Amino acid sequence: MDYRKLLLEKLVALDEIDEDHFPVVSLDDYFLGNNQEDSIAPNQWGEGRPPIAEIYRRFKEVEAREDVHGVFVGLHHSWGESLEDDTWPAAENIHIFSSADAETAEQWLAGLCADGIIAGEWPYGKHEAAPLNPPGTHLYSVYWD
Repeated sequence: MDYRKLLLEKLVALDEIDEDHFPVVSLDDYFLGNNQEDSIAPNQWGEGRPPIAEIYRRFKEVEAREDVHGVFVGLHHSWGESLEDDTWPAAENIHIFSSADAETAEQWLAGLCADGIIAGEWPYGKHEAAPLNPPGTHLYSVYWD
Protein backbone atom coordinates (compact mmCIF):
# COMPACT_ATOMS: atom_id res chain seq x y z
CA MET A 1 0.00 0.00 0.00
CA ASP A 2 1.30 3.45 -0.90
CA TYR A 3 0.69 5.30 2.38
CA ARG A 4 2.49 8.41 1.15
CA LYS A 5 0.17 8.71 -1.84
CA LEU A 6 -2.89 8.22 0.37
CA LEU A 7 -1.65 10.88 2.78
CA LEU A 8 -0.97 13.36 -0.01
CA GLU A 9 -4.44 12.80 -1.48
CA LYS A 10 -5.96 13.45 1.94
CA LEU A 11 -3.85 16.59 2.42
CA VAL A 12 -4.85 17.99 -0.98
CA ALA A 13 -8.52 17.41 -0.13
CA LEU A 14 -8.08 19.07 3.27
CA ASP A 15 -6.30 22.02 1.65
CA GLU A 16 -9.27 22.49 -0.68
CA ILE A 17 -11.53 22.75 2.39
CA ASP A 18 -9.33 25.32 4.15
CA GLU A 19 -6.16 26.57 2.51
CA ASP A 20 -5.56 29.20 5.20
CA HIS A 21 -4.75 26.70 7.98
CA PHE A 22 -2.46 23.70 8.16
CA PRO A 23 -4.14 20.30 7.69
CA VAL A 24 -4.53 17.89 10.61
CA VAL A 25 -4.52 14.10 10.17
CA SER A 26 -4.59 11.02 12.39
CA LEU A 27 -1.43 9.43 13.79
CA ASP A 28 -1.89 6.45 11.49
CA ASP A 29 -2.41 8.66 8.43
CA TYR A 30 0.88 10.39 9.13
CA PHE A 31 3.13 7.68 10.50
CA LEU A 32 2.15 4.48 8.65
CA GLY A 33 4.73 3.95 5.94
CA ASN A 34 6.78 6.95 7.04
CA ASN A 35 10.46 6.18 7.52
CA GLN A 36 11.76 9.64 6.63
CA GLU A 37 13.45 10.71 9.84
CA ASP A 38 13.52 14.41 9.04
CA SER A 39 9.77 14.64 8.35
CA ILE A 40 9.09 15.66 11.96
CA ALA A 41 11.37 17.51 14.40
CA PRO A 42 14.26 17.53 11.91
CA ASN A 43 16.39 19.83 14.07
CA GLN A 44 16.39 17.25 16.85
CA TRP A 45 17.11 14.22 14.64
CA GLY A 46 20.67 13.15 15.38
CA GLU A 47 20.60 15.36 18.48
CA GLY A 48 18.81 12.97 20.82
CA ARG A 49 15.37 12.70 19.25
CA PRO A 50 14.36 9.04 18.98
CA PRO A 51 13.68 7.44 15.58
CA ILE A 52 10.36 8.21 13.93
CA ALA A 53 9.11 4.68 14.65
CA GLU A 54 9.63 5.34 18.37
CA ILE A 55 7.79 8.68 18.17
CA TYR A 56 4.87 6.88 16.54
CA ARG A 57 4.93 4.10 19.15
CA ARG A 58 5.04 6.59 22.03
CA PHE A 59 2.12 8.65 20.75
CA LYS A 60 0.11 5.49 20.08
CA GLU A 61 0.63 4.69 23.78
CA VAL A 62 -0.61 8.19 24.65
CA GLU A 63 -3.58 7.73 22.33
CA ALA A 64 -4.52 4.48 24.14
CA ARG A 65 -4.72 6.16 27.56
CA GLU A 66 -8.18 6.42 29.15
CA ASP A 67 -7.70 10.15 29.72
CA VAL A 68 -6.84 10.79 26.05
CA HIS A 69 -9.59 11.26 23.48
CA GLY A 70 -7.55 11.76 20.32
CA VAL A 71 -4.04 12.35 19.00
CA PHE A 72 -3.47 14.07 15.65
CA VAL A 73 -0.61 15.38 13.54
CA GLY A 74 -0.53 18.98 12.38
CA LEU A 75 1.29 19.45 9.09
CA HIS A 76 4.03 22.01 8.47
CA HIS A 77 3.32 24.87 6.06
CA SER A 78 5.75 23.27 3.59
CA TRP A 79 3.87 19.95 3.31
CA GLY A 80 2.93 20.77 -0.30
CA GLU A 81 6.55 20.52 -1.41
CA SER A 82 6.08 16.75 -1.16
CA LEU A 83 3.74 16.95 -4.14
CA GLU A 84 6.77 17.87 -6.25
CA ASP A 85 9.29 15.31 -5.00
CA ASP A 86 9.47 11.98 -3.20
CA THR A 87 9.71 13.30 0.37
CA TRP A 88 7.23 12.62 3.14
CA PRO A 89 5.11 15.70 3.96
CA ALA A 90 6.62 17.65 6.85
CA ALA A 91 4.80 17.77 10.20
CA GLU A 92 4.83 20.71 12.59
CA ASN A 93 3.29 19.36 15.78
CA ILE A 94 1.20 16.71 17.50
CA HIS A 95 -2.20 17.62 18.96
CA ILE A 96 -3.65 15.73 21.93
CA PHE A 97 -7.19 15.95 23.30
CA SER A 98 -7.08 14.90 26.93
CA SER A 99 -8.81 15.36 30.25
CA ALA A 100 -5.40 15.15 31.97
CA ASP A 101 -3.83 18.30 33.37
CA ALA A 102 -0.93 19.98 31.57
CA GLU A 103 1.65 18.71 34.07
CA THR A 104 0.61 15.12 33.34
CA ALA A 105 0.63 15.72 29.58
CA GLU A 106 4.15 17.18 29.78
CA GLN A 107 5.34 13.90 31.29
CA TRP A 108 4.33 12.05 28.13
CA LEU A 109 7.08 13.91 26.25
CA ALA A 110 10.03 12.53 28.23
CA GLY A 111 12.80 11.49 25.86
CA LEU A 112 11.17 12.89 22.71
CA CYS A 113 13.30 16.08 22.61
CA ALA A 114 10.10 18.11 22.29
CA ASP A 115 10.28 21.77 23.25
CA GLY A 116 7.03 21.58 25.19
CA ILE A 117 3.27 21.78 25.04
CA ILE A 118 1.02 24.68 24.15
CA ALA A 119 -2.28 24.31 26.00
CA GLY A 120 -5.68 25.42 24.85
CA GLU A 121 -5.14 26.67 21.32
CA TRP A 122 -4.24 25.57 17.82
CA PRO A 123 -0.79 27.17 17.32
CA TYR A 124 -1.50 28.35 13.76
CA GLY A 125 -5.27 28.47 13.93
CA LYS A 126 -7.73 25.62 13.63
CA HIS A 127 -8.19 23.99 10.24
CA GLU A 128 -11.87 23.94 9.31
CA ALA A 129 -11.85 20.11 9.08
CA ALA A 130 -9.79 19.54 12.24
CA PRO A 131 -11.57 17.44 14.86
CA LEU A 132 -13.24 19.15 17.80
CA ASN A 133 -12.00 18.27 21.24
CA PRO A 134 -14.74 16.59 23.25
CA PRO A 135 -16.30 18.42 26.22
CA GLY A 136 -14.18 18.12 29.35
CA THR A 137 -10.93 17.80 27.41
CA HIS A 138 -8.02 20.13 26.81
CA LEU A 139 -6.15 20.68 23.57
CA TYR A 140 -2.41 20.18 23.99
CA SER A 141 -0.09 20.86 21.06
CA VAL A 142 3.36 19.31 21.26
CA TYR A 143 5.99 21.32 19.42
CA TRP A 144 9.61 21.08 18.38
CA ASP A 145 11.82 23.98 17.25
